[in-house]
Amino acid sequence: MSTDTDSRATRAGAPSGEKRTVRIPWAPSAAPLIRRELVDDLAARGVTEDVVEEAEIVVSELVANAVRHGRALADGSIRVHWKVKNNVVEVEVTDGGGPTVPRPAPQTTWAPGGRGLRIVRSLAHEWGVVDETNGRTVWASLGGPSRRRSH
Repeated sequence: MSTDTDSRATRAGAPSGEKRTVRIPWAPSAAPLIRRELVDDLAARGVTEDVVEEAEIVVSELVANAVRHGRALADGSIRVHWKVKNNVVEVEVTDGGGPTVPRPAPQTTWAPGGRGLRIVRSLAHEWGVVDETNGRTVWASLGGPSRRRSH
């Protein structure tokens, strides 16, 4: 796992507006790896407990979907990026893309899976998918209004 910090970091935690980018191996073990990194970072920044818990669930679902339905980036990783501003957490997970566009599955009672994006949709006040030349990014905003909202 490699981490990059886009602005100054402090030992006690990252400043509120700081961005973090972590590359993790594209593997089934990716979700637990990133979950701990994200939770520790958000807690150190003083993000409220409910937003930290929501971000933990959302990043787990997005990373699991990237492994299950997408491909690795060219370097064999998944990129997870997050930032915090005014207790709003925006999380982005980028993989190498896949054959289908991510969308919430229809609600079923007995299906063994397919609930990930419905969970993300229920926790985030907004989320979306951006297809890029070298992959696909799924993002979610938690804890307040997002700069991505269009009127």
